[in-house]
This record gives sequence, C-alpha cells and structure tokens, in this order.
Amino acid sequence: MTDTTTHEGEPHSGALGSRLNWLRAAVLGANDGIVSTAGIVVGVAGATGSRTTLLTAGLAGLLAGSMSMAAGEYVSVSTQRDSEKAALDLERRELREQPQAELDELTGMLADRGLSEDVAREAAEQLTRRDALRAHARVELGIDPDALTNPWHAAGASFLAFTAGALLPLLAMVLPPASLRLTVTVVSVLAALALTGWGSARLGATALRPALLRNMGGGALAMGVTYAAGTLLGAAGV
Repeated sequence: MTDTTTHEGEPHSGALGSRLNWLRAAVLGANDGIVSTAGIVVGVAGATGSRTTLLTAGLAGLLAGSMSMAAGEYVSVSTQRDSEKAALDLERRELREQPQAELDELTGMLADRGLSEDVAREAAEQLTRRDALRAHARVELGIDPDALTNPWHAAGASFLAFTAGALLPLLAMVLPPASLRLTVTVVSVLAALALTGWGSARLGATALRPALLRNMGGGALAMGVTYAAGTLLGAAGV
C-alpha cells in the first residue's frame, strides 16, 4: 500500500504555478517601483534640494507608474482571459458536435504522454464521463476552467506592488535631513534591490549572485544617470 501521508499539503497541479506567477509579478512590480521612483527623486535631487519639489516629483512618478502598471496588466490579462474563454467555447462546441472525434483526440494526447493505447482509451473514456470539457481544457489546452485569470486581481496586485516599491525611495528622499537624503536613498534602494533580487532568484531557482548584480547594478546605473542629468540641468539653471 502506498503511503501518501508525507504528501499531505504538498501543492499540486496549477495551484503552485499560479502562486509563483503572482509572486513573480509582485517582485517585478516592486522592483520597477523602486528603480523608476528612485531614478526620478535622485534626478530631481541633483537639480534642487527643495523637499516640496522632491515630494511632488516622487508622488507624480509613483501615481503615474502604479496606474500605468495596473492598466497594462488589466489589458494584458483581459486579453488572455478572452482567449481562454474563446478556446473553451470552441472546445464545448466540438464536444457537442463531434464527441467521438474529441474522444479519439483525447486518447491520442494521453497516449503521447506515455500511456499505452488501451490505458489511454480507458482513461479518456473515464475523464469524458466525469467532465469532458474539463478533461479537454486541462489536457489539450492547459487551462483550468475553474481558475481563469482575473484581470482585476492582476491590476490590483500590480498597483500595490509598484506602490510599495516606490514608497521606499520616496520616503528615503524626503524624510531625512537634506545632508543625508542622497546617501540614505541610495543605500535604501540598493538594499531593497538586493532583497528583490534574492526573491527573484529563489522563485526562479537560479543563482543568487547574478540576480543581485543585475538588480543592484541596474538600479545604481539608473540613479547615477538621472543624478548626473539633474545636476547638469540644475547647473544650467533649467
């Protein structure tokens, strides 16, 4: 008798993949918020030391970026959801109009996965009797009919992730004394990028060092370029 007790609570099927996709989106959204907002406030700091100006620029960047991320994610996921629903509608019609052909197709796909012809036929018949649409959706289309992507959830998650990331450089720039603003912001941003780099490496099961170097190097470059541009514009009196 097979002992399954050690597998209780272990994530299976699409649930784990769905959670990982959300986590990756959250990490990437936070990373974008950190880098883009840090670039804005550091660039403005190169041109002026006005706290009001820094706060205004940072808030404008935060709101514009978070809304842009949310809108883009909503459009993207809505398109994906529409495609999934269209594919399910087509499959539902084919099952109604060509049940035998669909059964043969399911049998072939199961056989392609390593089952013998007889076992594949028996499995296809059992799956069809239980829920033909769900069987074809999962095996043929790779879609879970009960877990279609939700554009509102995706938009909200992107908005919150970007906002959370953007708040760090904004607060690091406007809260400390003027003499410490740049240092606190740079250190805070690099530390946060190290954290998101670690998170992306863990989620992707990749080497930690390259992820850290990419994240921190990209952030440092963005801040350096914008600070230089802001300093030049400030010196020119623009």
